[in-house]
Amino acid sequence: MQITDVDLSDRRTFLDGPPLEYFAYLRREHPVAWFDHEEPDGPGYWIVTKWDDIMAVERDPETFSSNLGGTMIEPLANGVELMMLNQDPPRHTRLKLLVSRMFTPKHIRSIERSIRVAAKDIVDGVVGKGSIDLVTEVSAEMPLIVIAELMGIPSEDRGKVFDWSNRMVGAEDPEYGVNPEMAGMELYAYAEELARRRLADPQEDIVTALLTGEVDGERLDPLEFNLFFMLLAVAGNETTRNLITGGMLALIEHPEQRTRLLADPSLLPSAVEEMLRWVSPVNYFRRTATRDAEIRGVPIRAGEKVTLWYPSANRDEDQFPDPDAFDVGRTPNEHVAFGGRGPHHCLGANLARLEILVMFEELLWRIPDMELAGPVERLQMNLINGIKHMPVTVPASPRPS
Repeated sequence: MQITDVDLSDRRTFLDGPPLEYFAYLRREHPVAWFDHEEPDGPGYWIVTKWDDIMAVERDPETFSSNLGGTMIEPLANGVELMMLNQDPPRHTRLKLLVSRMFTPKHIRSIERSIRVAAKDIVDGVVGKGSIDLVTEVSAEMPLIVIAELMGIPSEDRGKVFDWSNRMVGAEDPEYGVNPEMAGMELYAYAEELARRRLADPQEDIVTALLTGEVDGERLDPLEFNLFFMLLAVAGNETTRNLITGGMLALIEHPEQRTRLLADPSLLPSAVEEMLRWVSPVNYFRRTATRDAEIRGVPIRAGEKVTLWYPSANRDEDQFPDPDAFDVGRTPNEHVAFGGRGPHHCLGANLARLEILVMFEELLWRIPDMELAGPVERLQMNLINGIKHMPVTVPASPRPS
């Protein structure tokens, strides 16, 4: 195998999931590898695949910037550099503080009951159907309900958020990639209308917090508000949706682990962490070197792109014993599914954990014998490790809740 055998910037590479054999080769032979790839923002990029190297880069935003060139391999669309995801401290920190109180443990505890009610209602709606698409009928519903409640989006508009998210994230996918630019414009128009309503009638929600909070003594301008709204609406449902789907797929493909979990419900918290490690719902983010540096003794020149591959870090043999085994009791489990421990660690990590935990409490014990009913269809996308459709069986006589 050679470094050039797999093109990580090609969305089609991920139609069967992350290229784990390729990552294993890179970790073993070229843990900091240069991929010579001609592109508009070329001429190539570094591929970082080891857990400790990715953690070191994540913790050093002064050397490895999210703002200088953005967090994607390809150049950013005009204006997107203002998004929080593409900012460095201290501005990134100040933007995060605008909404951080909505994701504190205290606030998450305050909405736990509504999350549990939502999970029960979702499963109530599918039990006994015989077969369903787990993605559209279960996995997508939970995060959409929660993020809509946090942001102040009316329940009748959740379907719009689902559609916009699919079209923007799946811009290169034949099914979803229908006019992603129009999807962005529609989402911005919706955000602006919701902003007008909140300015007239403030609520205890994220939209009101974004409109009334200040960064560096100034309120967000309309473009900054729209970008923040888009980030939360998309990120708040895409990653959790794909983790629930991928986690169930892992349990179906490892029946001995599902049996173990059903026999010992106390393992569910560690099982959730193992699902996060196993699935790695975000494939990568990019940083750009602000100055000459080194990673694992390899010289990195100022201005070069550095890509961090989380599915590889989560299978790193030096960090995880028997990393290719799915183990619902794995502990410790210092995965990087939410990013490293630096400033870009996922804002909604604790909320996502609760959503996943509650959803599987319902799914596992009420539908313990769920199985695949057809082929799994994956998203043609290198950023998100996504599953578009996953037909599963839902027996007519599930266990009672």
